[in-house]
Amino acid sequence: MVKQRFYTLTEVGEILNISLAQARAIVRSGELPAIQIGGRGQWRVEDVKLEEYIAQAYQKTEQAIEQNQLT
Repeated sequence: MVKQRFYTLTEVGEILNISLAQARAIVRSGELPAIQIGGRGQWRVEDVKLEEYIAQAYQKTEQAIEQNQLT
């Protein structure tokens, strides 16, 4: 079986357990790097970029806990 390299925003939302609107927002803000492909500009997120985003989120959370800034 071939490993999936790119995810749709719907799939990103499912993986992160967030809505499609939230997935779109983090992509449009630049927080999660993505590419637009095709004539209709469909967004795709590379698996490596999603894993990096998740790792950074863990890192930010850890730093916030250390600084007692977690809400």
